[in-house]
Amino acid sequence: MLTIVPVCGPDAPIARANPVAKLAAVVLVTTVALVAADWLTPLLLLAAMLAVLPFTGIRIRPLARRLRWLWLAAAAVVAVNAVFAAEQTGRTLVEFGPIEVSSGALLAGTAIGLRVCVAATAGVLAFATTDPTDLADALTQQLKAPPRFTIGSLAALRLLPLLAAEWAQITTARRARGLEGGWNPVRRTRLFASTMFALLVGAIRRAGRLAAAMDARGFDTGLPRTHARRQHMRPADWAVIALAAAGSAAAVAVSAAAGTFTF
Repeated sequence: MLTIVPVCGPDAPIARANPVAKLAAVVLVTTVALVAADWLTPLLLLAAMLAVLPFTGIRIRPLARRLRWLWLAAAAVVAVNAVFAAEQTGRTLVEFGPIEVSSGALLAGTAIGLRVCVAATAGVLAFATTDPTDLADALTQQLKAPPRFTIGSLAALRLLPLLAAEWAQITTARRARGLEGGWNPVRRTRLFASTMFALLVGAIRRAGRLAAAMDARGFDTGLPRTHARRQHMRPADWAVIALAAAGSAAAVAVSAAAGTFTF
């Protein structure tokens, strides 16, 4: 079942950090990975995140479960960029009819795939160690985000597990009525579209009721809001940002010394 509950231990150092500090660290690492066009810089950033993993309190199996589709997408990006590169340079590695893959195209595709892996892994590590309520509190207190937008986003995020449960309920009910796609791709596509439409209708109705309930409780008064849970930027939080900046700078320095760093 889909869940937004953190999958780490509450006493882990990264889990105790301010959500804004973790967001800043993710932005730093992701920006460096996207700016660098070589393969070594994102590879070093991935190694740094692997070294930080014991401090997040996340177990390997839940992390792999959350990353599997993102890493498969990164592998697809590598394959597509290697096969359909505008120019095949270097030594030819694969040649099968009109398909040709060279070492230069494979290296360029690998660099793009590694950048996708860095962005995906950094985001998953940050959000898997953050409670959504703490994130909303930190956004409104530290970044002065509009409370209406922040609390509305939090409410929508809280509904994601319910949508996943409703999807399973709809598909189970239709299967009990004999509505299965089987191996027919057309039938499976039509069944998926109809199930998605039913889920969308239910989500819109629930969103309307939720918006009316939040307005009835004074979420749209415009008055200054108070906070039951105070979020503070402590020295440890600034240390998280500093470590992310230092790790990113070290990755760029190493790749530049190796002669592979390019924008």
